[in-house]
Amino acid sequence: MPLFRRREDLRSAYGPWALIAGASTGLGAEFASQLAAAGLHLILVARRADALDELAASLRKAHGVEVRTASIDLAAPDLLARARACAEGLEVGLLVYNAAYSCIGTFLGQALEDKLRVLDVNCRGPVILAHEFGGAMAARRRGGIILMSSMAGIQGAPMIATYGASKAFDRVLAEGLWDELRAEGVDVLACCAGATRTPTYEASNPRGKPPMIMESGPVVSESLAALGKTPSFVPGMANRAAAFVMERLFPRSAAIRTMGKATRKMYGV
Repeated sequence: MPLFRRREDLRSAYGPWALIAGASTGLGAEFASQLAAAGLHLILVARRADALDELAASLRKAHGVEVRTASIDLAAPDLLARARACAEGLEVGLLVYNAAYSCIGTFLGQALEDKLRVLDVNCRGPVILAHEFGGAMAARRRGGIILMSSMAGIQGAPMIATYGASKAFDRVLAEGLWDELRAEGVDVLACCAGATRTPTYEASNPRGKPPMIMESGPVVSESLAALGKTPSFVPGMANRAAAFVMERLFPRSAAIRTMGKATRKMYGV
């Protein structure tokens, strides 16, 4: 899929402000960098205030854009109020929900509170922010929403069962909104990324590296290119081929077992 035609087109279609949830490192920081390079002003949201402030300073210096930061726990009960406060008075034309929380191990071996946090961050958060900012976009009849899903949400994902289910939720939510909101001038995309080399991925201590691991830059640039063209998208040709096999060619049971085998091998669980 070709890259977005021109960077100024990105600002024209989705500016002047973009809000990125889960922006402190990895894919979120890369979205911030590419959007700042396109001239969009940014609201960066994550828990780590120090990392947000460092990223904001570098983007202001490099691209001359305005950058606001908000240290917010996306699982917090007051997420809606805090999101409204950090975006007050601003026209947010693009929402990127990149934040995610994951637990690795057997379902019964994980604490219930950890599994509920997965749902709060990965499901409740996107619903709240898509409702809040999507409504304003629809009223203006322009805007865009990217919800980060995962190839783990294509089929059952043993050893990361709650995470995989939450990513399936994100994909189906975005696909439904793609159809509902396109008549209102709002583009919606589910980005179903595969393994991506990020600090969070490295911190999970995988055994070895999967053969199809991607860098953050191409994942983000391909996703921005796909926005407005399709309801869901898998970055990377090799990942798209793997997703086709898992969804279309393998029996469902075989796809689940393949996913489970790969996860057990990678994490020794």
